[in-house]
Amino acid sequence: MSSLPPCPKCNSEYTYEDGSMIICPECAHEWSKDAAESVEETKVFRDAHGNELKDGDTVTVIKDLKVKGSSLVVKIGTKVKNIRLIDGDHDIDCKIDGIGAMQLKTEFVKKA
Repeated sequence: MSSLPPCPKCNSEYTYEDGSMIICPECAHEWSKDAAESVEETKVFRDAHGNELKDGDTVTVIKDLKVKGSSLVVKIGTKVKNIRLIDGDHDIDCKIDGIGAMQLKTEFVKKA
């Protein structure tokens, strides 16, 4: 098995070296070895309107959200301060006044 990275364009595992370049035979994408080693994949989190979110931002809930396992509801317009972005099904880890710690999806908030 090759130790070369898969193609960043089509994820093909059949990449090969040609001098200082790495080439994908399936989509013909070429990139340098240095670029392949220095590429960091950082996920960009975006709200419902496409604005980029960062740790510590304040967001507003755009839809009434039922809290699983209880009869509580996070009402539309609720401001959530000091969010923390995480990987997973729910992208935001936060504390909501009157409800407590919970996780939200970025598709149900907008940047305040």
